[in-house]
Parts: sequence; C-alpha cells; structure tokens
Amino acid sequence: MTDRVLFVCHANLCRSPMAEYLARKVLAGRPVTVQSAGTDAVAGLPMHPYAADIAAETGADPTDFRSRPLDAEHLAGATLVLTATRRQRSVCTALAPSVLHRTFTLRQFGRLAAAAEPPEDPTGDPLRAAVEAAALARGRLQPAAPGTDDLRDPIGGTAADFRRCAEEIERSIRPLAALIMAAG
Repeated sequence: MTDRVLFVCHANLCRSPMAEYLARKVLAGRPVTVQSAGTDAVAGLPMHPYAADIAAETGADPTDFRSRPLDAEHLAGATLVLTATRRQRSVCTALAPSVLHRTFTLRQFGRLAAAAEPPEDPTGDPLRAAVEAAALARGRLQPAAPGTDDLRDPIGGTAADFRRCAEEIERSIRPLAALIMAAG
C-alpha cells in the first residue's frame, strides 16, 4: 500500500497543482502517491496556463487536470498534508482535526525535513517515518516569523512569478524526498 501526500491551496489552480506535478517528479520511484485540492476550489476547472506550462516541464501531461474542492475524506486518507499557507493549514485541521499532527505548510515542512534527523528505526513506512522525524525537529527549531511559512500566490502575476513559486515549491519538496530516502 502506498502512502499519499495531499497538497492544498486556495483554488487548486496554481500552487497545489504545481506542487502535485513537481512532487510526482521529485518523489518518482518512492512508494508515495500525490494529489491536490483547494479549500475554496470550484470543481472541474483546468489548471492556470502558466502552472500547466510548469507541470508539463515535469514530463507529465496536465491537460486532463481538473480542480477539486477539499473535503474531509481527502484529508483523512492522506499520510501528509502540505498547504500553501497557514490559513489553509487551519482550514484543513478545522475540517478534520485528526490530521493536526500530519498537516504543515509546505515551506514549514521543507524547513523541518531539512533539519530532521534520519529515523533510527524506520517502520517500513518511509513517508510516515519522514513525517514523524520532521515533527520531532519542530521542537528543535526556532519558530518562524509570521508569513515565513506562507507560499505567495502567483495568480495575477507573470510567468516569471509562477516560475519563482514553482522553484520555492521544489526547494521545499526536496528535503521531504531526502528524508523519505533516509527512512526507507
């Protein structure tokens, strides 16, 4: 059985779809599936064209992507929930309080995963071990300044704004991939 990472943003048109496609590329070959949803998404919309361009650069075809609204079942089935902002993290934990200890902003989790010690006794479940290791690192790091953990929304911006956002997403996903590799 594979574990699942769920990326959440506002409309599921820009940040979370880019994160979904970038994570599939970075986490390829690991026993992890990746999905995305939006706290305020309208079901069935295509990805923003600039985001689709970035997704296509991963080697995948984003033309069939359609936005989907977040629901409690998406959260309950996720091993790790990564949100674009602190507000979206709050929405997730209010919708499904049981996900509190496995819900982080993407930037926050990237920082924690980079600082985490590799699991000493992996459970045979690399993603769960990575989440636990990152959660333990939370107690060793100074709290981030307000807004540091939020991923800026590129909507209304240029292709370069989307590119900068995608680069930040990938920088935040890479420590997760390394921690999963160390755990299993």
